[in-house]
Amino acid sequence: MSAGKPTKFIIGIAIVLAAIAWLAFTGFEDSKSYYRTVREVQARGVDLADQRIKVGGAVEEGSIEWDGNEMHFRLVQDPDVLPVVYRGKDPVPDTFKENGQAVVEGRILEDGTFEAVKIQAKCASKYEAKYGGGAKTTGS
Repeated sequence: MSAGKPTKFIIGIAIVLAAIAWLAFTGFEDSKSYYRTVREVQARGVDLADQRIKVGGAVEEGSIEWDGNEMHFRLVQDPDVLPVVYRGKDPVPDTFKENGQAVVEGRILEDGTFEAVKIQAKCASKYEAKYGGGAKTTGS
């Protein structure tokens, strides 16, 4: 009877380890997303419909519009344009502006619109040090 207890213990450990491995693998798969350009997304279109992807481009001037809790805008990479609808839970970054660079994460819908669940705005160049010079400081 005591020979059965180690077997049950080993089986229990194996089940727990298998569950942990499965959760780690599915979490990794869900977090994977490849960075694409607007041009690549336009070229592949609905072929990407079942994938979670990231797309980067410039926010087209005059394209940002709010409709309730949804924000609509367009990412551009001349001459290609990608309409985006943001339905995320997080607030839009303060640095997200027209003519600025942004990266959106989500999926492409059947009508060609990109449904974003995350938005990242690339930092403006005014925060970068100028080439060949040091950072400006203010002093007395």
